Amino acid sequence: MTSHTLHTEAPAIQPSAAAFRPRRPGLQYLTEGGTETEIMFRHGHELRDFAMFELMNKPAAVKDLRGMYRRLLDTIARHGFGAMLAGFDYRASPDWGAKLGYSREGLAEMQHRCIDFLHEVSAPYRDDLPDIVICGCVGPRGDAYAANREITAEEAEEYHSVQLETLRDCGVDLVWAATFNNIPEAVGLSRAAARAGLPLNLHFTLTGEHRLSSGSTLREAIEATDARAGPARPDSYGINCSHPAEFEPALEIGDWTRRIRALRPNAAKMDKIALCKLNHIEEGDPDELGRMMGDLAQRHPQIDIFGGCCGTWDRHIDTIASEVKAARVLVS
Repeated sequence: MTSHTLHTEAPAIQPSAAAFRPRRPGLQYLTEGGTETEIMFRHGHELRDFAMFELMNKPAAVKDLRGMYRRLLDTIARHGFGAMLAGFDYRASPDWGAKLGYSREGLAEMQHRCIDFLHEVSAPYRDDLPDIVICGCVGPRGDAYAANREITAEEAEEYHSVQLETLRDCGVDLVWAATFNNIPEAVGLSRAAARAGLPLNLHFTLTGEHRLSSGSTLREAIEATDARAGPARPDSYGINCSHPAEFEPALEIGDWTRRIRALRPNAAKMDKIALCKLNHIEEGDPDELGRMMGDLAQRHPQIDIFGGCCGTWDRHIDTIASEVKAARVLVS
């Protein structure tokens, strides 16, 4: 009898995710607030398609950004938190860049300038802060507030790899993925970050129904992304561009919530689409927001990254830091 050897193709090896700094007792991080809303409505600079990176070409805008970041960093230093600063490259991905008239090479140059700015503006605070983390910021390929069901994990991996490879060359410490709203794109981004060797803090945004706009609950989105990404799963998760009134009910008790490390809320409880149409800043109630964040910090000790999104800046970050510090004293 003739023997036959069965030849099978070896499965592709999925890269493992890079790890960010582990949580350290007593160390919390503060991020920016809503950089875009602050620069547009308090300083009067127009953004094409919400693209911050183009402001690097405008000296007056760069001057205003320096002032904004000095106020922010002064606030962070006063409270003794670490600083986690994200780049202005939310729109610095191929489709959005092409729409704005940038080649891939031109887009990569702008990303480098954005990250260089963060290093420059934070350098004077190196001796005043316990840690400074420089992040690149990645946004979804499509509309952050639409379902975006048409993208596959494979398409997302290929698409986001372009921006992530540049961020790797920039030497960022962490990738912050903002306003993601569907599982396939989250999985593809996770795989792309793992291939680039970059740790990923992936944020979902929730609606007034406490779900992603694609329909998933927060728990479903985190558990499914982890399962499908496997060893390439994100280092951690977060929530941004949602008010605590929108996302707090989604924080069900369970092991999955331990994967959440960051909260960056909007200032106001208004619907996000309505906020975008206001054409002015809506700062909500900073004191109430701070109290809500302090309560969340007390109930979720695994969260060590706090900041803001639309409508927030140094005033909101100040109240959030005060309330989080007080809450952490209570649970220590």
